Amino acid sequence: MQLEATLNKYFGYSSFRPGQKEVIEQLVKGQDVIALLPTGMGKSLCYQLPGYIFEAPVLIISPLLSLMQDQVTQMKQNGEKRVIAINSFLTTEQKQNALNYLHQYRFIFISPEMLLQAHVQNRLSQMALSLIVIDEAHCISQWGFDFRPDYLRIGEVFDRENRPPILALSATATDKVLGDVEKYLKMKTPYKYIHSVDRPNIHLGKRFFRDQEDKLQWILQHVQDTEGPGIIYTQSRSKTESISERLLQLGISVASYHAGKDALDRQFIQQQFIEGSLDWIVATNSFGMGVNKQDVRQVIHFSIPSNVASYMQEIGRAGRDGEHALAIILYTDGDEDVARMLATDDLPTEHHIERYAQYISQNENVKNMIQNGEISETALRVLDYWMVQLPREQVAHILTEMKREKLLEIDEMMGIVRTEKCMRERIVHYFGQTLASKPENCCEGCGLTFSDIIRPREKDKASYRPITWRERIESILLGNE
Repeated sequence: MQLEATLNKYFGYSSFRPGQKEVIEQLVKGQDVIALLPTGMGKSLCYQLPGYIFEAPVLIISPLLSLMQDQVTQMKQNGEKRVIAINSFLTTEQKQNALNYLHQYRFIFISPEMLLQAHVQNRLSQMALSLIVIDEAHCISQWGFDFRPDYLRIGEVFDRENRPPILALSATATDKVLGDVEKYLKMKTPYKYIHSVDRPNIHLGKRFFRDQEDKLQWILQHVQDTEGPGIIYTQSRSKTESISERLLQLGISVASYHAGKDALDRQFIQQQFIEGSLDWIVATNSFGMGVNKQDVRQVIHFSIPSNVASYMQEIGRAGRDGEHALAIILYTDGDEDVARMLATDDLPTEHHIERYAQYISQNENVKNMIQNGEISETALRVLDYWMVQLPREQVAHILTEMKREKLLEIDEMMGIVRTEKCMRERIVHYFGQTLASKPENCCEGCGLTFSDIIRPREKDKASYRPITWRERIESILLGNE
């Protein structure tokens, strides 16, 4: 089979990017594959092209609704009609209709939680699938153990002899994460394609401040003085709101984005950013995964990320067009203490284990722990998974280890913040790789000059206030558009 001819026929490209052909060749042979390809390297083509080669549908398990919807929209815009996302955006009637005709689709997107519903599994078991794709596969390790345990159950759904090949895709993963992916997906001696995590066109900066107000004043001035588009990451919803409000007052085209906003508002804000109506987004880490915006010039971390993998995922949203981009970490003494608190806040404690056991012994629904204010929904989800899997004593050990690892990950991130040597070298080494070469203006430790990377902002841009989807609809109904 001439893969280049198929590539040209369906996508109009004459050659593959590094890693794409190697991955597709193995999938065509029926081999399980783990592919580590940096953001912007065309991971989605690794399953889209096989979708046109194979006869049966491709199932893509995706972590976020916004990511799923964005990928479906892009494929439809490129002319693919046989694509669907099974998620909470569909009504009950729409879901049932979709399941009835599921075999007619070429690409089926679904979340881990939806995949584990009995009626969905039953429908999939009646179908022949050509390929199972786990997009953003690092989430199995990064989220599965302590946030969304349903990720750990994906492998159980497809644990049968005659299953199709599994493709696990990610942009960043350590050897440990890759091991978790292989184990929990129950992969069969997978072929591994590991590309360097380094993105030479992203230049790594950092700034240190006396206090939070000093940091805030710097970012307000920096955004006024330098070009976007850009993303500012914070660790709290309230901080995203306050920073975006201050920037709006300065005439910056900006919006805040976090999980507390209405789902349609989030989708609308994301679309405004992609289309260029917004120059900046101030967001929690719920924003950005899978957002296909090529020209992001800056990613700024107002708070330190909880781990190096998250940091690399987030700065990887910059410079997808291959042009120079800037990633800046802002640090004030004590930021790491806040990061430690947030990283471990939703982990169940030994007290929770004891109370869980009491509820079970009294034949009481453990979900009442949430209603009684004893535990958060996330913590119960984690606890419920492990209490079913292991004896009580082992659960306590698992949770202690999870907390210890989270604190160590923050220490690793602080090592990058505090190092006076090359940041890029340290990051690449964290992923078990070796840095082949350094770009000019590599990082803070190598003598980075921001003005060599980022152009000044055009000062004559008009003031802007982002509109919600509701206001947009009202405007259309009133005939203003």
